[in-house]
Amino acid sequence: METKNNKKTIRAWAFFDWANSAYNLVITSTIFPAYYVAITSNSKNGDRVMFFGKSFVNTALSDYALAAAYLVMVFLLPILSSIADYKGNKKIFMQFFTIIGSLSCCALFFFTKDTLEMGIIAFALAAIGYSGGFVFYNSYLPEIATLDMQDNVSAKGFTYGYIGSVLLQLICFLFVLKPDLFGIVDKSLPARLSFLLVGLWWIGFALIPFTVLPKGSPNAQSHDHNIIKGGFIELAHVWQKVKQMPLLKRFLPAFFFYSMGLQTVMLVATGFAAKVLHMGSPALISIILIIQLVAIVGANLMSRLSGIYGNVRVLIGTVIIWIGVCIAAYFTATSNQFYVVAVVVGLVMGGIQSMSRSTYSKYLPENIPDTASFFSFYDVTEKLAIVGGVFSFGFIEELTGSPRNSVLVLGLFFIVGLILLFSLLKAEKSIQKM
Repeated sequence: METKNNKKTIRAWAFFDWANSAYNLVITSTIFPAYYVAITSNSKNGDRVMFFGKSFVNTALSDYALAAAYLVMVFLLPILSSIADYKGNKKIFMQFFTIIGSLSCCALFFFTKDTLEMGIIAFALAAIGYSGGFVFYNSYLPEIATLDMQDNVSAKGFTYGYIGSVLLQLICFLFVLKPDLFGIVDKSLPARLSFLLVGLWWIGFALIPFTVLPKGSPNAQSHDHNIIKGGFIELAHVWQKVKQMPLLKRFLPAFFFYSMGLQTVMLVATGFAAKVLHMGSPALISIILIIQLVAIVGANLMSRLSGIYGNVRVLIGTVIIWIGVCIAAYFTATSNQFYVVAVVVGLVMGGIQSMSRSTYSKYLPENIPDTASFFSFYDVTEKLAIVGGVFSFGFIEELTGSPRNSVLVLGLFFIVGLILLFSLLKAEKSIQKM
């Protein structure tokens, strides 16, 4: 294993974020949601679509597909991370999920209004590839960086992700806004070309971390349970250890609730704008580019603020801002108002993700052998939050007929997370006094 804080290793690690963040920007945040709403809305059926013979509201169907994808990961990750810990081969699983995700994005090139079922399945598989790779990517953090460097290294990963995804988004922007420059006459082709480019970008740049990163440190402890049970037994062991850690056991419930709001906002915001405010791809792309650029500043700003005020206080301030975002989104009626909300989202989006990851990492004991299992626990918590948040969003929309009401529910999740963070801050102060 290389020495921690090796610049080449950290840079290669960050390039994994550069590679797969293009999926997060193009597929979940900009072009795909606008394209999906456009091809699934018509004067005859309104916003309802048929999926394997069953009728759904179009955006609710995509929400359910995401929820199902992340639910699959909740069951898969404990098994896979257990294998990664015992065999020390976490990089193989990063590669496996990268192939699934990138090929699924390439398959979306064939997604049209006549191939809805195939498109939704590829959309869900891409989400599985993205989320699956991240758990093993995250688990490298305590292996490649010392405790005092983890905030900076975590922020570096998100910064690389924002820069890489924006670069590809600008290329896709040309296809969408100026199709005539490339002789494109099929209106659906620019979006579908963008999906293909995401897949190629993803697997192409992932070769950098796959070449440089170590395969992972094996856990020398033997085990006598089978692979299927092993991961869940390992998670149970992690939970038993977590219960002995006074700060970590308070952080995880807070993280779960504010992640229900955070991750859902990030996954459904563009679909909300396309459907409720009738914003097209050019406007949505420009908004997301602004968010990404502001997010670079936000992630690094919060890393610095954490050094002054501490991680928990910064997280509390950020969650308060997210509550304001939900209230503002509910009342947003124009594109200009949405632009303002988007800038605020950008400022706190990357920061809260980076700070959450590094806070969790800081609360772990140093030099633990089973980092993949601990980060699997972290990711399972996050994936369950996504399942609950995204499903709630789609269900409330189908129930009430308006995604605005779904936004208010997300605000409630943030409020619960805020209360739990205050409890964590109180516990932190008590330990410091001891």
